[in-house]
Amino acid sequence: MSKGVLFLIPVPLADESAEQVIPATQTPLINRLKTYIVENEKTARKWLKAMGLKTPQSELILYPYGKHAEKNDFGIFFKELEAGEDVGLMSEAGCPAVADPGSDIVAEAHRRSIKVVPVVGPSSILLALMASGFNGQNFVFHGYLPIDKVERAHKIKELESVSERLHQTQIFIETPFRNNQLLEEVLRSCSAKTRLCVAVNLTAENEQIISLPVEQWRKKKVDFHKIPAIFLLLK
Repeated sequence: MSKGVLFLIPVPLADESAEQVIPATQTPLINRLKTYIVENEKTARKWLKAMGLKTPQSELILYPYGKHAEKNDFGIFFKELEAGEDVGLMSEAGCPAVADPGSDIVAEAHRRSIKVVPVVGPSSILLALMASGFNGQNFVFHGYLPIDKVERAHKIKELESVSERLHQTQIFIETPFRNNQLLEEVLRSCSAKTRLCVAVNLTAENEQIISLPVEQWRKKKVDFHKIPAIFLLLK
């Protein structure tokens, strides 16, 4: 018996944006699939509905993978795939397996010789890079920086130094309720001419992308508290 296919299904980044960011070809796919591996079940059901799901949700099988993935207990996720049924993998926002624990599921699929098919959809990291005006040929995504203030300041200076040496865009994120603290630390730690871009609420109606030298950022008054944000640095 042939094995099923694992489809990596991106979801919208913002409410009311599905029609803008999700291709029409995805609707038939999600209505064909009956089983999903999801980061968060409640969020997944919300986005499936927004993306045009017609199948009654009571007929779906959803496996939340966040807690299980941490334990490396993958068997439950591959029952249907091993039996020949196609399955969808969904993150809580954006692209699965990018800055997302779903990458562990994808790695296990490859180990089991299960075909993996990425589906087109929005990535906040790439959208922010596109809109920054920074180097799009040489960049690194670091995820979260250290929480400790001293370690965070040291890391920011390190990223600035690497960016200058390699002309490499440095991309990082923070838990939304710490965005303002991170911004303040970047403005304290970096030189005046270093360029900083902050992209918030990407694909939403109130999307905002600001790309300026640090010296100009220091004159601005902004509030990014509890807003999804991507930070990019280039010196």
